[in-house]
Amino acid sequence: MARRSIPILAALAVCAVVAAPRAASATSIWDGVARACDDARILKKIERRFRHQVKNVPHLPDVEIDGIDRIHQHRYLPAREDRPIARRYCHGTARLSDGRRKKIWYLIEDHQGFAGIDDNVEFCVSGFDRWNVYNSYCRILR
Repeated sequence: MARRSIPILAALAVCAVVAAPRAASATSIWDGVARACDDARILKKIERRFRHQVKNVPHLPDVEIDGIDRIHQHRYLPAREDRPIARRYCHGTARLSDGRRKKIWYLIEDHQGFAGIDDNVEFCVSGFDRWNVYNSYCRILR
């Protein structure tokens, strides 16, 4: 009997950890508010995903984002009953490793990352949307 209860108790412990509400802090916000546009974790995620993009999409220059400045929010849609996902639309200037500066638009969606654990970030760097995922000149994220 004791052997059968160990896996059940372990499963219950995992469920309790996953289902437990998180306390609001600088690294996890669970109050229906998307992270700020200049949040360091968001900017690092963009830089990491951009690096992956230029290495895996043919005919893109092999550059990296050295930093993002002139960041500002141009629209915020808070979570509501009819719109349960908070969204923050941001704009900035990406400094590339080759010395060029490109406009960048990005969207932060509250708790839309893997399994709802982290925020989702969609971004578009002007001139690097080779397949027009975000329409011409990143129009979808503006």
